[in-house]
Amino acid sequence: MAVIAKMCPKIRVCVVDLSQKQIDAWNSDKLPIYEPGLPDVVKECIGRNLFFSTNIDEEIAQADIVFISVNTPTKTKGIGAGRAANIKNCELCARKIAEVSTSDKIVVEKSTVPVRTAESVRRVLNYNDKGLKFQVLSNPEFLAEGTAVDDLMAPSRVLIGGEQTPEGLAAIAKLVSVYTNWVPEERVLTTNLWSSELSKLVANAFLAQRVSSINSISALCEVTGGDISEISRAVGSDDRIGSKFLKASVGFGGSCFQKDILNLVYLCESFGLEECAEYWNQVVKMNDYQKNRFSKTMVKSMLNTVTGKKIAILGYAFKKDTGDVRETPSMFVVRDLLDESAKIHIYDPEVSREDMWIEMEYTCGITRENTPRIEEMITTSPDAYSACEGAHAFATLTEWDEFKDLDFERIFASMAKPAFVFDGRNILDHEKLREIGFEVYAIGRPFPIV
Repeated sequence: MAVIAKMCPKIRVCVVDLSQKQIDAWNSDKLPIYEPGLPDVVKECIGRNLFFSTNIDEEIAQADIVFISVNTPTKTKGIGAGRAANIKNCELCARKIAEVSTSDKIVVEKSTVPVRTAESVRRVLNYNDKGLKFQVLSNPEFLAEGTAVDDLMAPSRVLIGGEQTPEGLAAIAKLVSVYTNWVPEERVLTTNLWSSELSKLVANAFLAQRVSSINSISALCEVTGGDISEISRAVGSDDRIGSKFLKASVGFGGSCFQKDILNLVYLCESFGLEECAEYWNQVVKMNDYQKNRFSKTMVKSMLNTVTGKKIAILGYAFKKDTGDVRETPSMFVVRDLLDESAKIHIYDPEVSREDMWIEMEYTCGITRENTPRIEEMITTSPDAYSACEGAHAFATLTEWDEFKDLDFERIFASMAKPAFVFDGRNILDHEKLREIGFEVYAIGRPFPIV
């Protein structure tokens, strides 16, 4: 919404939320999320044509176009638990729009939703008792955290789906006219509603599939002597394949990939397409396998025990240039090490201890109440050096640029010996680390002979 405000200065944009705390943060100098470039965009537009408010009813009533941009988490219980998306928030938004609207409106699904959610939203809206007409569009986002502002300023495509009726096509054209203020018209794709909703799920599934595919080969490399980086380069040089998302790692995380794949799995299951469901479910299984394999490698390499040993975790966000910890691979490695009674020291430049606890409880069910001594077993460190001091090992689990430039001789001197390195992102100079004296283990590369 901030980028729309920046690129369309004649359009008034107001973001509304029930949380006064969130709105206050958006109206402050310290935004509630970390995203490179976003503070400058907000600062430029706020008070001009960009506003943040809890006055939901009034802002909806005034709007011509209403975007639904709410969370659609995977259901934790009930029908489809563990796979289906919970669209309760979408329905609640539709009911609120129908309740407070005083004029016809275009309602746009921005959230990633299961196919046919637009039909549910439309049915709720059409039951208004004021004779109002609503058109429901699907406009999924294809940005990536860490590069979101750039992705929005110069998108590879903008996708808009709507009903293929005169009224639906008119609504599509209206939203197209907003984006073409800065996006070339040939990059604005229009489809029917269901194709648009399904395209977002499929796009994320395809990207996650590439990650799991290369990670499966990384396991083979470690036992055959192959180098996953060399294989990625060779395979990615084929124009039919391309090089993106072929970097082996400890696994994918974030709010989208796993949620959307599981949603796709549930959708296939719902229509009796069991083979299709199992095909896509294997992408998630491989990701879980990769995270667990990394944890096991750490324990096995460190003389088959990490009990009581200090281990430094460098990076907790699921990727660099974001503070997002949802489904982060780091959390699962920390959980496994916690089960082995290791003493864990975590450093991440953008992740707060509070956010770490919230996600750990939500996804892993680990709390201060059900895990005695967790506060003393997990320490959040102010920098990488203090995290590594006295540690038996450190693991790089987020590819923050600053980790490449650390003084590793200083770190080695401060650590217990033998000093282990586990590079879960393949961002470090492994030969240099070995020359210093570290015992180095990396994803998709032959393990050292000791």
